[in-house]
Amino acid sequence: MSALRKLRFEFEGEARTAQINNLVIAGWTGRDRDAMEKHMAELEEIGIQRPSSAPCFYRVSTQQLTSENSIQVIGNESSGEVEFFVLSLEGKLWIGIGSDHTDREVETYDVAVSKQMCAKPVGPLLWRYADIADHWDALQLYSTVTIDGKAVLYQEGSVANMLPPERLIELYTGSANGLASGTLMFCGTLAVIGGIRAATRFEAALIDPVRNRALKLAYDIGFLNKEDEPKGS
Repeated sequence: MSALRKLRFEFEGEARTAQINNLVIAGWTGRDRDAMEKHMAELEEIGIQRPSSAPCFYRVSTQQLTSENSIQVIGNESSGEVEFFVLSLEGKLWIGIGSDHTDREVETYDVAVSKQMCAKPVGPLLWRYADIADHWDALQLYSTVTIDGKAVLYQEGSVANMLPPERLIELYTGSANGLASGTLMFCGTLAVIGGIRAATRFEAALIDPVRNRALKLAYDIGFLNKEDEPKGS
């Protein structure tokens, strides 16, 4: 079992600490095979092999989860991806927004390890899944990235492009009600606009047009040298 992680969330207006026991990253979760093929092609362009099955589920240390507004990464070969996540807690499912920030260089030779290389930022607000299940496919995701000081649209689309939370839970656990309490699952992403690339800032939102509200996420990315040259003699 991964080391336990405690994070502060706002559960529909009630702020409290949640203990996260397991972190799962679901990949290749698209309903639309054509859209999924496009994303696979994007990754192949930077040397990343296609998965052996879809969807797939990667385990990641819960210590990689962060609610901080900045992260540091090694080199400049990583990038964020907007995702909704589902959190099982005390018999209820909660929906949040996060970024599966991933080292693309490592991803070319080991996808599972690449998922472990970077922090996984999550937004502070959560919605009850039961409150949005009846209009789930109306929800929209988008992200922007800041490159050379300019913010540009990076991802945009409907959650209807991806399998819904209950179906992913069923595929992962064998039951639509099988996600263990304290498990947080990232549920897949959208194709990017203009190709996968590194940025100094990542912003994202999950929009509920029916209830006129949004979950938001924003964080800065600092690049660390892979190795510093010694200055002494």
